[in-house]
Amino acid sequence: MSNSDERLFSMLIYLVSFPFPILGPLIIWMLKRDESELIDFHGKEYFNFFISYSIYAIISSILVLLLIGFLLIFVVAIMAFVYTIIALVKAYNGERYRFPLIFRFIK
Repeated sequence: MSNSDERLFSMLIYLVSFPFPILGPLIIWMLKRDESELIDFHGKEYFNFFISYSIYAIISSILVLLLIGFLLIFVVAIMAFVYTIIALVKAYNGERYRFPLIFRFIK
């Protein structure tokens, strides 16, 4: 696989995550992870990010009962959007981007 194809598929993991947050990135990652170390890295990183920010969103939703959750859920959503855009650009440039504030479930 050429370097430009690796970068394109790595970027697509993040781009497809906007309309299809689980299925789109999972299909790309499962089909291409054996062909490229870069795609495998970004696939693992995306799913660690998705799991971590889903946990943050659930906790924020529970905290809505204490009224602080309204602010937290907004902050989590903005952070998830911004970090996904940053990761998309970094993946297209062929760089390895590690999301801040995530748990590494998949290694």
